[in-house]
Amino acid sequence: MSLDITIQLADEDLDHFIEAMQRAQSKATNLSSQAIIDSASKLLVEVPQTKVPQFIRDRLDNLDQMIQLVVDEGYGLPDEDRKRVLSCLAYFADPDDIIPDSVPVLGFLDDAIMIELCVRELKPELDAYGDFVLFRNQEATRRGVDPASLKTERVEWLETRRLEAHEHMRHRRRDGYGASSNWAPALFRTR
Repeated sequence: MSLDITIQLADEDLDHFIEAMQRAQSKATNLSSQAIIDSASKLLVEVPQTKVPQFIRDRLDNLDQMIQLVVDEGYGLPDEDRKRVLSCLAYFADPDDIIPDSVPVLGFLDDAIMIELCVRELKPELDAYGDFVLFRNQEATRRGVDPASLKTERVEWLETRRLEAHEHMRHRRRDGYGASSNWAPALFRTR
């Protein structure tokens, strides 16, 4: 038997998450980009080792995509945009999150909610990256190249597409692409 639950967060609830994100970002100011990435990646390893609801497991793919967005050298996310993503990932580097991860069943609920908020915040970045990865994989397969090898290097035949993806990302962000009318985020500040 399964049970569907819908959670609606009021503005005051969202404020609580925004404050938690800002606290985490303050604590992360002394951390390197790699330390933030490693902490977020650690969550991808820890959660599958515990019994958590599928709702939480489903969010991990989004967290992984945020991490890939900043580590994919072949995509080469510009520094300003990389800082936006790292600022969102800072929450996962804070051991003092809203619900301690050690709480059975619910310990990762705040992480799942924060992932959802970050996905909304980073929708233009994530969509542009997803489009680029799809193109890169299809084109690499067509050319007989291992797509995984292209995550660590830039190749000439992808450069135009990479720059177009970055430009589309900026246009989408500027035009409010994907923004919900009720969502007025301040989840991150530039590190």
